[in-house]
Amino acid sequence: MMEDIKEVAVFFMNAEGVITVWNRSAQDMKGYPAEEAIGSHLRLLYTEPDRERQWAEHNLREASRSGFYREETWRRRKDGTLFWARIALTALRDSSGKLLGYSKVTVDLTDHKLLERCVKEREETRRILSTANAALWTWDPESERVEVSANFHGLLGYEDTPDSMTFAQWMELFHPLDKPMVEEKFRKTDVSRPGVPLVMEVRMCKKDGTHRWFHAHADWFRESAGKPFVLSGVNVDIHDLKIAEDELRRAVAKLREADARKDEFLAMLAHELRNPLAPIRSAAELLKLMKFQGADDRVRQTSEIIARQVDHMTSLVDDLLDVSRVTRGLAKLDKVPLDLTLIVMDAVEQVDPLVRTRRHHLGLQLWPGDVTVVGDQKRLVQVVANLLNNAAKYTPEGGNIVVSTEVREGEVLLSVVDNGIGIDPELSARVFELFAQAKRSPDRSSGGLGLGLALVKSLVELHGGTVMCVSEGGGKGSRFTVCLPLASATRQDAAEDPSGDHMTGPDKALRILVVDDNVDAAQMLAMFLKVSGYHVDVELDPLRALERSRISPPDVFLLDIGLPEMDGNELARRLRAQPETENALLVAVTGYGYAHDREKSLASGFDHHFVKPVDPSKLLSLLSEESK
Repeated sequence: MMEDIKEVAVFFMNAEGVITVWNRSAQDMKGYPAEEAIGSHLRLLYTEPDRERQWAEHNLREASRSGFYREETWRRRKDGTLFWARIALTALRDSSGKLLGYSKVTVDLTDHKLLERCVKEREETRRILSTANAALWTWDPESERVEVSANFHGLLGYEDTPDSMTFAQWMELFHPLDKPMVEEKFRKTDVSRPGVPLVMEVRMCKKDGTHRWFHAHADWFRESAGKPFVLSGVNVDIHDLKIAEDELRRAVAKLREADARKDEFLAMLAHELRNPLAPIRSAAELLKLMKFQGADDRVRQTSEIIARQVDHMTSLVDDLLDVSRVTRGLAKLDKVPLDLTLIVMDAVEQVDPLVRTRRHHLGLQLWPGDVTVVGDQKRLVQVVANLLNNAAKYTPEGGNIVVSTEVREGEVLLSVVDNGIGIDPELSARVFELFAQAKRSPDRSSGGLGLGLALVKSLVELHGGTVMCVSEGGGKGSRFTVCLPLASATRQDAAEDPSGDHMTGPDKALRILVVDDNVDAAQMLAMFLKVSGYHVDVELDPLRALERSRISPPDVFLLDIGLPEMDGNELARRLRAQPETENALLVAVTGYGYAHDREKSLASGFDHHFVKPVDPSKLLSLLSEESK
């Protein structure tokens, strides 16, 4: 038997790869005694994954083909542990070239591999720390020393400084104003509770005398049970982020201050404008009473003009005061049970002069039963009056305005509909914002400051309600709908009222399910359809919609295409496949409007394809046909 080599395992195999010679170093390195190794195939020494891919046979073939095969990889010991091996496998042949067997030399390089990995991980850590402007440190309470990573002092502008320092030297690196807080955190950190980390944001001093903000996070650990705990942490430079946060905080504070000054200015302006208005009004009334020789008609006309303009200015001042109070949260509501029908009649009485002046036709379609809400009588009249004023101002002379109320599932819907100038898409998104107005004509006939609708929204929300606007665009009129919770209302069947004064619903009360993950879009469409006389439910999730359709099948589905988890086309296919909804009307309501999108939806089982924003008249026409 050949001489043992302690650092290198050497053994031989026959031409089939069966081990024939096994030295002591091979036994020590691999854990197999000679009597167990000899007679076994080379695959005995390979890991399970390498056995499955027949890597031993591959290595033997490569050595046989080229005469020599070299490899570095993980190898398996008898006890299952792995070691990193450098192997050299040589094919042995006689003078005629016949393969006699193989020799194999294996060197254990596990320590080298682990060292290489440590160096690699250290370089990776150094790269990450450098990229993140961070550095590591460790504090040993027993020795009172702090060890820092090589780049720690570089973050503070120092060079060639030691990586180990006393705790006192460590404390000198912190901003004087932060030192007490830092020392308290270190001294109070409980070594008996190593699971509690140390976290702080702190300033550290640079060599040039400036300071930078760092986020510090540290935890207790120890190398083994017998070793003492040390506190190891990382400091991350957050100075630029901190400066940006401070600038943002100051900017927000300035905006809030400016907003407060704006509110104060509006309130002050409104109050100050009342001072000159009082004598002007008095003068106008006095002119009405006085008689001027040969000038009675002119004096009367002049006084009427002054009075009208004073009324207009007073209305503007009232709006300024109201918007200031409401936006600053100073509006007080005296809430009591109120009959909404009487609220509407009071508002109509207020705007009647304007409606008559512009020769509008004002129609009322009011719910015949009791409609009681809880609210402030003056403020609710103001809401309805503002909506009517808005309709009257933006509807050409001789136009039509309709006020309607309807009770639905514990709430009342109050709508003001006109056939006026309508609302362009770019304005509809901000119609309830302060100072928002439609584009004015050169004669500025509409007037106003753009406060009325903002007040409507604020006051309705103070009453626990919502308000929305729907318009098909310029020149096509508008519908404003206020939704308020009922206090108590007698729900009546939607039978036709003999007086003909309430809205007539569709021939058949269709049940409609709107499926759209856009909450605002779904609720707006649902509210519009409810006002139009249909029973409407909303689902934001297609899977829940599918489940709901089996339990309570609707007559009509209005489906968005771009739904999460399952798109509208797949939902349509599933609805067509289940018996409960195979005959339902399926309508795609989507932002996808190309020809191939329509073809795809119709192929999926849809009956119709509407592109957002939906033309309300076309949708209602379709539903009306379905309800017959």
